[in-house]
Amino acid sequence: MTPSRLRLRPLASGLALALMVSACTVGPNYTRPAVTTPPAFKEAPSAQNGWVPSQPMDTIQRGAWWSAFNDPVLDGLEQKVRISNQNVAAAVAAYDEARALTAADRASFFPTLSASGSGTRSGGGGGSRKSGTTVTSGGTVVPTGSGSYAVSSYGASLGASWAPDLWGRLRRQVQSDVAASQATAADLANATLSAQAQLAADYLTLRILDEEKRLYDDTVKADQRSFDITQNRYKAGVAAKTDVITAQTQLLAAQAQAVDVAVQRQQTEHAIAVLAGMAPAELTIAVQPSLSQTVPTPPPVVPSVLLQRRPDIAAAERRAAESSALIGVQVAAYYPTFNLTGSFGYDASSLGNLFNAANDVWSFGGSAAETLLDFGARQARVRQAKAAYAQSVATYRQTVLSAFQQVEDELVALRVLEQEAKVRAQTQASARQAVELTLNQYKAGTLDYTSVVAAQNTALSAAQSVLTVLQQRQAASVTLVEALGGGWTDADLPKR
Repeated sequence: MTPSRLRLRPLASGLALALMVSACTVGPNYTRPAVTTPPAFKEAPSAQNGWVPSQPMDTIQRGAWWSAFNDPVLDGLEQKVRISNQNVAAAVAAYDEARALTAADRASFFPTLSASGSGTRSGGGGGSRKSGTTVTSGGTVVPTGSGSYAVSSYGASLGASWAPDLWGRLRRQVQSDVAASQATAADLANATLSAQAQLAADYLTLRILDEEKRLYDDTVKADQRSFDITQNRYKAGVAAKTDVITAQTQLLAAQAQAVDVAVQRQQTEHAIAVLAGMAPAELTIAVQPSLSQTVPTPPPVVPSVLLQRRPDIAAAERRAAESSALIGVQVAAYYPTFNLTGSFGYDASSLGNLFNAANDVWSFGGSAAETLLDFGARQARVRQAKAAYAQSVATYRQTVLSAFQQVEDELVALRVLEQEAKVRAQTQASARQAVELTLNQYKAGTLDYTSVVAAQNTALSAAQSVLTVLQQRQAASVTLVEALGGGWTDADLPKR
C-alpha cells in the first residue's frame, strides 16, 4: 500500500464511523396536532334550514374567485394585488429570507473546505558567527557566519473540517427551518388573499356609494320638486310659510348627504389604489351606470377540508412543526460534539520545487467536547422548547376554531340577509307609493306638509336600508370566500 493511501486511512475510518453513528436523531418526531371537526357546518345550505342561494358560486376559476362578481374593473384591480401590493411584497421577501436560512443550515451537513498559499522571503546581517550552513526542517538552507543572507519559503495546502451530525441536531434544525419557510409561504398566501378580499370589499363598497349618490341625487330632484310645489302653494295663499321652510330644509339636507357620499367615495377609491400598489393619484374609477343586485354565494366545504384550504391554518400548523423540531435541537445539547479536521499541502524553499513529493505535509485529527455541568441550563432550554411547542399547538387549534366560526358567521349572514333583502325591497316599493299618495293629497289640500315629509323620509330610509343590506350581503360573500381559503390548498406549500 502506498504511503498516500496509508495517510488517508485514518480520515476514511473517521468518516465511516461518523456516518454510521449519524443515523441517530434525538427529540420527538412531529405529528399534526389532533383537532375536533364537526361533520358539517350548521349554517350551510340544507333541507333543514331551507336556504338555496340565489346565485351559487359553483363555477368560478380556482383562485380568481372575484370573477363571480362579473366586473371587468374589479378583475383588473385584483390582478395588480399579487404584483404591486407592498404587504404582499413584504411577505414574498420574508419567504425568500426563510428559504435562504434553510439553505444555509443545510450547508452545515457538509465539510468546510479551505485552501491557502503563502510565500515569504527573510534575511539578516553578518556578525562574528562561524561560516557554514544550516538546513531547516522544511528544507530551507540558511547560511551562517559573517555577511548578510536572504531566505525564501513557500507553502500551499488544502484543509477540511467537519462536525458530523451524530445526534440529529442539524437535522432537527433543518426540519424546523423547512417548517418555518412553509409557514412563511402560507403567510404569503394569506397576505395575498387578505389583500384581495379587502380590495374586493372596498370596490363593492365604492359601487354601493355610487348607488347612494344616485339615490341622493334623485332625492334632491324630488325634494326640489316638493320645494317648488310648496312655494307655488304659498304664493297662491293655500300653504303656510312653514311648509316652504320645511321643504327647503329637507332639500338642503339631501344636498349635504350627496356631498358627504362623494367624500366617502373618493376616500374608498384611494384605499383601493393603495391595495393595488398605486398612489391614489394614479387611479380613477369611473361611475357605473347601474349596480347588480345579485350576490354570488361560494359553496361551503366539509369542515375537515377547511384544514387544508385556509392558509392561516396551514401557517399555524407549520409553526407547530417548527417548534416540535426545535425540541430536538435543545435535547441534542446533552450529547457531546465532535469535530474532524484534516489538511494536506507542500512546503519548500523554492517555488519550482513546491509540489515535489518530498515536500508534502499532512495532518488529520479530531476533537470532542461535552458540557459536564451547566446548573440546569440545558434542562431549562428543553422545557422552554416544549412550552413553545405547546403554545403553538394551542394557537393552531384556536385558529381552526376561529375559522369554523368565521365560516358559520358568514353563512348565517348570507342566509338571513337574503331573506331580509326581499322584505326591504317590498318596504321600499310601499314607501315610494306612499310618497306619491301623500304628495297628491297635499296638493289637493287634504293633508298637511308634515305628512309628505314623513313619507319622504320613510322612503329615503327604506332605500338606504336596501343598499345597506346589499352591501352587507356582498361583504359577507367576500368574507366567506376568504374564510374558505379562496381556492388555496396546503398542497401549494413548497415541499422543502
